[in-house]
Amino acid sequence: MARVGVLALQGDYEAHAAALRRAGAEPCEVRLAAELDGLDGLVIPGGESTSMLRLMEYYGLMEPLRRFGMEKPIFGTCAGAILLASDVLNPPQPSLALVDMTIERNAYGRQLDSRVVRLSEHRLGDGELEAVFIRAPIIRRVGAGGRVLATYLGDPVLVDFGRHLVATFHPELTADSRIHGLFLERLGAGAAKR
Repeated sequence: MARVGVLALQGDYEAHAAALRRAGAEPCEVRLAAELDGLDGLVIPGGESTSMLRLMEYYGLMEPLRRFGMEKPIFGTCAGAILLASDVLNPPQPSLALVDMTIERNAYGRQLDSRVVRLSEHRLGDGELEAVFIRAPIIRRVGAGGRVLATYLGDPVLVDFGRHLVATFHPELTADSRIHGLFLERLGAGAAKR
């Protein structure tokens, strides 16, 4: 069984842990660099990216997370996608820069503009995909190696970067475990070595 960390500094990390359990993984909360040891992959949840950055810097996690992501898969949702992107807009801010992507923070609007939609344009099998957007960012550019798996209003909202996976919405807030399952598929080789 894959051992997947969930960065538990801020955001709904407990919902991600529950979604990972449903998809067949053994989740554990990560707050310190030493807790990355022995993990097959990591989820960086949604939340507030500026607050998460401050906490990552406070706990000395920036470089350990960057090193982890150079070797193992990370799944970033909403704020997590912002933290993985190479370029962040509105306003510009530092990131882990692990995927070649430009992303704009809060691009769909304020909290009142949050929405739940059904995505029919996706590559995750049959049936619509429920997507919960909460102060969501918009991916403005997908660089080399990125494969768009789902779109909303013409913009990419789920992108596969080979090792890493990013979503601008919150799949952990739905009962559909296809996206967490997709992330776990890429952990197979790492989990088998344990």
